[in-house]
Amino acid sequence: MEILEGMAAFFERRLEDYDSHMLRDIEGAAEFYRFTASLLPKGPGLLLDLGCGTGLELEEYFRQGGGAGIVGVDLSEGMLSELKRKLPDRDLKLIAGSYFDVPLGQERFDGAVSVESLHHFTYEEKLGLYKKLLAALKPGGCFVLTDYFAESPEHEKFYFAELARMKGEQGLPEGFYHYDTPLTVEHETQALLEAGFTEVERLNGWEANHTIIARKKL
Repeated sequence: MEILEGMAAFFERRLEDYDSHMLRDIEGAAEFYRFTASLLPKGPGLLLDLGCGTGLELEEYFRQGGGAGIVGVDLSEGMLSELKRKLPDRDLKLIAGSYFDVPLGQERFDGAVSVESLHHFTYEEKLGLYKKLLAALKPGGCFVLTDYFAESPEHEKFYFAELARMKGEQGLPEGFYHYDTPLTVEHETQALLEAGFTEVERLNGWEANHTIIARKKL
């Protein structure tokens, strides 16, 4: 039986092999980190990274000449320490915590990004987060999301039902556990539009992974 692990603990235990695992085992990763980074404002300014991890997308961003300061939020302190080690000379403000709880402020960011982090949460949880994110973006700012998505509404329902079943069987309290519960691209788009983004577009895909860009009106 698969034993559910708390989200932060899951990534702390896999830190040593995380980068090689992502680039080796995730379909399209070698390309989608580059593609995601290419869509971000190159600065100067300030970018927000939700679930920044060890910063694979940020490495690509700076490799492509990006010059913005970065605010990165992640549950795993170990991941943030590795990001600092890899990019010691960059303007990074790294926050250990849940992006659902961390205050993001008002109209601070020129752009935001999240890669392979948000496929663990419900539509309602994402809707609240996206409203907060929209408020934190400057007018005309963009949010670039590259993530794993469900193939169909039936698959989406199955994943959430399985998570509820396992939590019940294992007697787990409420909290974030590492189990994939992706939305469909259509439902993700709907959540972004409901949150107030005025333009949402799927730009590219690699098997179950897709890149979506959402824009805030000027």
